[in-house]
Amino acid sequence: MIVSRAQRKIDHINHALSTGQERKHGFEDIRFVHNSLPNTSVDEIDISTKIGELFLSSPIFINAMTGGGGRETEQINGSLAKAAAQTGVAMAVGSQMAAIKNSEEAATYEVVRRCNPDGIILANLGSEATVEQAKRAVEMIDADAFQIHLNVIQELVMPEGDRNFKQALERIERIVEEVGVPVVVKEVGFGMSHETVEKLSNVGVSIVDVSGYGGTNFSKIENERRARHYEFFNSWGITTAASLIEVNNKHPYISTIGSGGIQSAVDAVKALSIGANAVGMAGTLLRVLRDKGMKGLLEELGTVQDEMKIIMAALGCRTVEELKEVPLVISGDTHHWLSSRGIDLNKYGTRTKM
Repeated sequence: MIVSRAQRKIDHINHALSTGQERKHGFEDIRFVHNSLPNTSVDEIDISTKIGELFLSSPIFINAMTGGGGRETEQINGSLAKAAAQTGVAMAVGSQMAAIKNSEEAATYEVVRRCNPDGIILANLGSEATVEQAKRAVEMIDADAFQIHLNVIQELVMPEGDRNFKQALERIERIVEEVGVPVVVKEVGFGMSHETVEKLSNVGVSIVDVSGYGGTNFSKIENERRARHYEFFNSWGITTAASLIEVNNKHPYISTIGSGGIQSAVDAVKALSIGANAVGMAGTLLRVLRDKGMKGLLEELGTVQDEMKIIMAALGCRTVEELKEVPLVISGDTHHWLSSRGIDLNKYGTRTKM
């Protein structure tokens, strides 16, 4: 049976909400060394940050989760955009390819800029996009940056998905050179290795979103939609914690976004402490919006940001950058993975905040 793109996007949302998140992101293997004399005040904590050329008032941002899907996704995108505007967080839209191929879908995305005229908004297409398509996506929502998503596993599991991934890096390079706004390259839940980031860095990419294993599992979602399951991909990938540490050890000058299973302030602060410059939340916020409405979503975003300041005060950190200096201990599967990948973890336990 042939499924329309719009219906497929609605299916993704419904399966994402019903399947839930893996919560095997690796952050459970990271523990902070307690500081009994933090010498801080919550009132002086500054959670502003930068990713590449973009200044963000908060490291939390609403990550891509909905593409074209008609009136329902338009309403979701509008609500997310209003919440972003009221809380000062950035937002990325889902893939805009639906509107590139069918102009009637454009309203699904344009609502974001109407509801959030002054905020930081990221446009989004997959690595199959041309330079012209990327420019159209940016113009559609007057985007401040452009996000390219890498979803090889999702496409392979998807019955109607792509099977040819040749020349993706060349297309990314051309977009970086010509699109006119900062470019973020993002995984969709399977993590990035430092080798992948090396290739991206070589073609001019300066911001990556590792989007590791441990959040919404698009292999499981797509397997729900097909008769024959590719279940071997359901546990595929690099955890968010391991991916962040890999990338930041090998490429410290790349701006990184940590996403994939981040549901709380503790998750967010741990991601920032191992190198992320910002953290993306998607499935958790979508579920809050569905269950508790706009009021609940605003409360959730406000609570996460307030709790981040509380945790930073306990650690003696006044800024996001200072989090990268606090001592922490890495254990469990994350320690095993990173040790096998040749990364020295002892330095994390002996870090000293200047």
